Amino acid sequence: MSNPIVHTGYGQIEGRETDGVRVWKGIPYAKPPVGELRFRAPERPASWEGIRDGERYGPICPQPGSDFGAVEGGDEAPVQSEDCLYLNVWAPVHEAAAEPVQPKPVMVWIHGGAFVNGSGSVPIYDGAALAAQGDVIVVTLNYRLGPFGFMHMAPLGGGCVSNAGLLDQIAALRWVREEIAAFGGDPERVTVFGESAGGMSIASLLAMPSAQGLFQRAILQSGASQVIDPGLAGQITAGLLAELGLDASRREELQEVPTEIIMSAAASLLERFGGKRAMMLFQPTIDPATLPAEPLAAVASGASTGIPIVIGTNKDEGDYFFHGDSPVMTPEQIDRSLREMAGLDDASHLTPMYPASIEGQAQIMTDLFFWRSAVRFAEAQAPHAPVWMYRFDWHLPGHPFYHKAVHGAEIVFAFGNVELLSRMGITVNEEIRRLSRQMVGAWSAFAHHGTPDTAEVAWTLYDEHSRATLVYNAETELVHDPDQEKRRLLV
Repeated sequence: MSNPIVHTGYGQIEGRETDGVRVWKGIPYAKPPVGELRFRAPERPASWEGIRDGERYGPICPQPGSDFGAVEGGDEAPVQSEDCLYLNVWAPVHEAAAEPVQPKPVMVWIHGGAFVNGSGSVPIYDGAALAAQGDVIVVTLNYRLGPFGFMHMAPLGGGCVSNAGLLDQIAALRWVREEIAAFGGDPERVTVFGESAGGMSIASLLAMPSAQGLFQRAILQSGASQVIDPGLAGQITAGLLAELGLDASRREELQEVPTEIIMSAAASLLERFGGKRAMMLFQPTIDPATLPAEPLAAVASGASTGIPIVIGTNKDEGDYFFHGDSPVMTPEQIDRSLREMAGLDDASHLTPMYPASIEGQAQIMTDLFFWRSAVRFAEAQAPHAPVWMYRFDWHLPGHPFYHKAVHGAEIVFAFGNVELLSRMGITVNEEIRRLSRQMVGAWSAFAHHGTPDTAEVAWTLYDEHSRATLVYNAETELVHDPDQEKRRLLV
């Protein structure tokens, strides 16, 4: 059997076919953002002669080590490079038919990793199972991370931009719009889906004028509106320049600083800020040219009118970030955190819910950083488009990672990659496979039809009256306004 060759607008690329799915890896969607293009908006990729080999993933973006777990990791450490703007495409093999095959909906995955880690090539994001089971085209991508993707550089001038990582995502979506038909995809049925920083990226894309028209549906997993004030973002940029011995007047010298020196300076800056695992120094920021308004406010005003969304969180998100050796906050620190995260002058009505313990701190993060943000975003979009809410509750008592429904636990289920759980000592049984089929079915139904309803699982729209939430567990069920009393205090 010959390998599948696709003719794109930039040249031919040869993929591979395995078990009824074709895949093309390492496709450039922009020029390498190196040299003079560092800290600048992505540019269209160069064309190539001959047939490009699409057997291997492209390099991942420079980043510190990942500790997500054995399910995410591969057998070898991937190559890191600023030349990282590549994407991958999976497509189910078309059966021979008398009638022409209709273009399939496209699902574009935006990975998480706190805007400093991750790539589109880790094993849990392999799109083969989702493409085959969901009858969709799956695209995963890399985007610039950390100081290269999310330093507030626009104020320095000279063609530098802020939110470069988001602009990379938009460039990838433009590539999808222009090229995906050659892979069997429908450019008018594009669903973006992503988790954590990927979900937060999608919230920003919904608010960015330059992203309009590039996707028609969105799934936000454990991430909603999240930006930092441009004043703070500017301080972080100034701090990193200081670590490098530079200032704004010497911006041009940044183009010559070796990658590893910039990464080392970013690590030193994080240590100066306390070195907290969950701290995000590099993330989207308000910027007139790229992200002119905070995403929650933009969506509430109708910036993403007509784009249906699925949004949700995991029941125990915060337990991923806190462990037995984590420092315990004092009651005063907990009170301050609650006031800051909820934007309140007085949080005395909330403090009784969160004891001064590791468990209390984890619950604060679950409730305020993740759940509250998702509920508020759902409320903001519901007047302008259909919204469906979910919560992922499945867990495995006694397991070191899946002992609770922690941050990221749902990803292997949504991708149909639950067989990878065996790497973590989990016996993959019918309960696990059924839950994965339910999520793949809902996600792909949404991509096909704009609604996650399936024959197996009916899913009611979310609104401020019913607050219907599909709870994914060993027995999936629709729950109206779960944890109602807590929600009323928090939202």
